[in-house]
Amino acid sequence: MKWKVDLEKLQETVIRCRQCPRLVAYLQEVSQHKPRRYRDWDYWSKPLPSFGDPDARVLMVGLAPAANGGNRTGRMFTGDRSGEWLFNALYRFGFANQPNSLRRDDGFKLNDGYITATIRCAPPKNKPLPKEIENCRPYFLEELDLLKKVEVIVPLGQIAFAQTLRSLRLKGYDVPPLSFGHGKLYSIPAPVGNGFK
Repeated sequence: MKWKVDLEKLQETVIRCRQCPRLVAYLQEVSQHKPRRYRDWDYWSKPLPSFGDPDARVLMVGLAPAANGGNRTGRMFTGDRSGEWLFNALYRFGFANQPNSLRRDDGFKLNDGYITATIRCAPPKNKPLPKEIENCRPYFLEELDLLKKVEVIVPLGQIAFAQTLRSLRLKGYDVPPLSFGHGKLYSIPAPVGNGFK
């Protein structure tokens, strides 16, 4: 299907992105000053593509890749503590084929789930600048268009929550003022003509 090809092309564009000089420099710095336990790794050190089932009904949105997690392995949440927790939970509820993932090529697959992030490069101190978030937003907006079957969006953290709401507003959703909280559930009606249900 054309939209699946477009999703793959979008990820190729993400990987080539160099819009944020601070982040590009930081990715290289991290790969040159690795923790001892990762000294034998060849770090990915590029923006991370999102991944998962293109027919997913559940979209998970993180903040950014971890400097020595996704930036090292080349896949979001792969090889870091937050990924251990997330992937185990996804496995327990049938959204993943195995309970953990340490490498991009370890066979981990999502079922009915897709993972993306507010920004695609690991930021220093895990704190992206507003301009860096703005630079990555078009990728997320395009994913919202291309992931045709998404019914549920799960923001993983306060920044991901705020940026998801901002992006939905930009897509024409009538999003009321909402407060972030763990385990909160909101229903936001889709605008007429949008791909979401």
